Amino acid sequence: MELLLILLAVIAIVAVIIFLILQYYPPLGGRSSAESQKRIEASPQFSGGKFRNQMPTSMVNSPKDTFDALIKTIKGTPNSRPKGDVPVEPFDSKAFMENKEDQVVWFGHSTLLLKVDGVKLLIDPVFSDYASPVRFFGPKRYSDKLPAEIEELPELDAVIISHDHYDHLDYASIRQLSGKAKQFIVPLGVAGHLTKWGVDPDRIVELDWWEKQQLHGLTLTSTPARHFSGRGGGAGSTLWSSWVIVSQHTRIFYSGDSGYGPHFKEIGEKFGPFDLTLIETGQYDEKWANIHMSPEESLQAHLDVQGKLMIPIHWGAFTLALHSWTDPIERATRAAELQNSVLATPKIGEVVTIGASEYPSESWWE
Repeated sequence: MELLLILLAVIAIVAVIIFLILQYYPPLGGRSSAESQKRIEASPQFSGGKFRNQMPTSMVNSPKDTFDALIKTIKGTPNSRPKGDVPVEPFDSKAFMENKEDQVVWFGHSTLLLKVDGVKLLIDPVFSDYASPVRFFGPKRYSDKLPAEIEELPELDAVIISHDHYDHLDYASIRQLSGKAKQFIVPLGVAGHLTKWGVDPDRIVELDWWEKQQLHGLTLTSTPARHFSGRGGGAGSTLWSSWVIVSQHTRIFYSGDSGYGPHFKEIGEKFGPFDLTLIETGQYDEKWANIHMSPEESLQAHLDVQGKLMIPIHWGAFTLALHSWTDPIERATRAAELQNSVLATPKIGEVVTIGASEYPSESWWE
């Protein structure tokens, strides 16, 4: 009887600790306001207490699949990380600002700095060394340096978030950006995280799929993706999005994280053709095909949205899957050659001018 009481006490203590962590550990995020929750519950994407995809999207693996993945993880994947630092081009903020052309700079993985008609946008900012809620634990960045730190960036007109996973929404980065960005434009439900981290609610715009926000002459539209959300529990409590950015002269599509689906053609029909697409190309597995594309599917998504130039993203910074770190770009390059599509392969930090006659094409990962 005494042993049973001790066991129950230990279970109760553990339960309380877990509860306190989920409630109060800042990187896990926060809850939606009452006003936001009303909009969430009225969304066509919200059903049965959570957000859902346009089409059935199972994410349940069999016990065998889970066991196989665990064994592969323990064994490790050859070439899962670069042998040394990947090449990084330093960011020249002054030159970036003085150049009048539309430009994009890839900071690795899915973090992108854009200047479109002079409007400065930062997408899915993750400047931490780990794609994790805990420092020194989880996927570590390949390189010890970035093209620039947050304090070295120009003042930002807006930060755009695709969804609330740790490799796209980073607590430390948002804390630093709260005084540098004029606006935060996010999918429904994500504002709860930002307000908990000190961002003024008046500077946050939440959008459902197909809703638009005007910003200094640009039109930003939240568009569908085939994915999921959740950090610290509450899976599906926030929406995930791709994004369309349109100016008078330039059209850009950012895929966010997504499995392949008919939404790409729908977006292309509504908003295409696009001068530039930024498409998720890495961190895939056949068991995750519903929520992450293979490189060949990524290229097809680019074609579906009627893209002219594609930059592969969601690779080159963290190992989050069991393929080699160069597999995404190698396969995407081959697929582009077969489809006679134009692919840009910039180094991290290398400036790409949208609409230029030539683009970075060096195989720097070799």
